[in-house]
Amino acid sequence: MPKLRGEAFWRETLRSAHYVVAPMVDQSELAWRLLSRRHGAQLCYTPMLHAQVFLRDANYRRENLYDEACPEDRPLIVQFCANDPEVFVQAALLAQDYCDAIDLNLGCPQMIAKRGTCKSEPCINREMVILLANEKLSVPITCKIRVFREIDKTVKYAQMLEKAGCQLLTVHGRTKEQKGPLAGVASWEHIQAVRKAVSIPVFANGNIQCLSDVEECIRKTGVHGVMSAEGNLHNPALFEGRNPLVWEMAEEYLEIVQKYPCPLSYVRAHLFKLWHHTLQVYQQLREELAKVKTLEGIVDVNRELKLRCQEEIANQKEGEKPKEGLPFFHWICQPYIRPGPKERCKENGANEKGARGKRALEEEEDGNAELLSKNKQKKKLRNPNKSFDPSLKPKYAKCDQCGNPKGNKCVFNMCRGCCKKSAFKATADCPGHGLLFKTKYEKSLSWQSSQRVIQNPEVSRRGDVDVGETSETKSEPSS
Repeated sequence: MPKLRGEAFWRETLRSAHYVVAPMVDQSELAWRLLSRRHGAQLCYTPMLHAQVFLRDANYRRENLYDEACPEDRPLIVQFCANDPEVFVQAALLAQDYCDAIDLNLGCPQMIAKRGTCKSEPCINREMVILLANEKLSVPITCKIRVFREIDKTVKYAQMLEKAGCQLLTVHGRTKEQKGPLAGVASWEHIQAVRKAVSIPVFANGNIQCLSDVEECIRKTGVHGVMSAEGNLHNPALFEGRNPLVWEMAEEYLEIVQKYPCPLSYVRAHLFKLWHHTLQVYQQLREELAKVKTLEGIVDVNRELKLRCQEEIANQKEGEKPKEGLPFFHWICQPYIRPGPKERCKENGANEKGARGKRALEEEEDGNAELLSKNKQKKKLRNPNKSFDPSLKPKYAKCDQCGNPKGNKCVFNMCRGCCKKSAFKATADCPGHGLLFKTKYEKSLSWQSSQRVIQNPEVSRRGDVDVGETSETKSEPSS
């Protein structure tokens, strides 16, 4: 059958999908995709896969795609990051029988993508799309991009990908610099401009917290569908327009995981997202969830969180409102709004000059508050006698060459790096750093001389005979 293209591909193969679960590293695995589909998602992407690793590692292919084949999990798009056109094509050929399209990620700021993709170089990206579009591939090629600051540049980039053979384009309305606390608001204006400039279907990504956001985005930009990542992780029923109880979603997800297992780190990460607001209240259970080593242990923590919330609901006073400015009580699935840089500084106790403050740790012994980072607090818990007072740190003598701490027993009064260079040049030893250039050189000379004796035993014996004859000759006159 000939490959469907553009609108026909979106309408028939993807079944006119409007509600899309984004590709998320270690988060959009089969169990989570099935949960999302049960609650309104119409199309899902696999986690972003590294094309080079997918091509060379059979276990990676099996764990991330082959073993996850499931009739309920369609339509499905497999996403790759890649920087080599040939590698990308070969990886796509291995994946094509398990999906409905192959997606090339051209704008993810995550580290796996930076290792696996080029820095959005249009010529290489265009070549990868052309190769895959023209290759004997049974499924279409799609792309996901981030916007440039300039709308015109974004539009030209999208048009270039369309001409290269891209059959569907997802536009994330943020630049590659907008991530983490600097994420900010996605630009629907950029997405709208791209939608008007190309004839292929377009998905929008960014600023999706609830179903009303989805509807508004489609209305304002004219896109075919809307993709959600963070919003979906905090509320898998987002596309249903519901805000269910957290434990309902968590228990349903854990049941699916028992049927379709995945790494424990994925499960833990999902529960951290679902219970995000509740774990701010029950910090001890947060620590337990972080330390647990088995799926059964995670189920136990989830059960305990459920009991705590139910007890809180039972003791709730009439007319009581959610705290911390939340739209709902913390046991209800709801979006998490990332704090901006200023808000984050305030949370961490920034001083007037804007420098990042340290979290305070109250010491029970003397009641004094030490300003320690969270990492140092953990070290303090493991070793109560540990001190972080800079004045108590040991002071080291400096290397004569570079200023780094020198070795206490170094014969050259240097750090190990400088000592090694000096000892090599001078053919000297430094027992303090375990450098034995002189000793090894002498042993080498001794070994070479012994080898000469072994290789020329006749010369050695003649030498002994000559010495004997000479001594006899010298002794004759005396007789």
